[in-house]
Amino acid sequence: MKIKNTSNSEHYLWGESCDGWHLLKSDSLSIIQEKMPSNTEEGLHFHAKAQHFFILKGTATFEVDNEIYSVEEGNGFHVQANQIQRIFNKTTMDLEFILISEPKSHGNQTNL
Repeated sequence: MKIKNTSNSEHYLWGESCDGWHLLKSDSLSIIQEKMPSNTEEGLHFHAKAQHFFILKGTATFEVDNEIYSVEEGNGFHVQANQIQRIFNKTTMDLEFILISEPKSHGNQTNL
């Protein structure tokens, strides 16, 4: 067992200057910590697998199947498989969250 955090995990960039760190990366489970700077967003897409977001810092805005949801820190948000989605950071501070997928969600995203 190993202590994992953003300083010792595999890093990647996504979206508009957003960061991600693979805290756990296997074929059956993915746990990622992500950070979105102020006023960033991703494009509409969907995943073949469900995803669960847990907001660590800030407020996330989700668009899922044309509905808007605001999720504050300390709360989770579940997106079912094949739902059209995107996440926004409409605030002036960084948004940080944990993204959990079982099985992993990387590699099954379809951009619209």
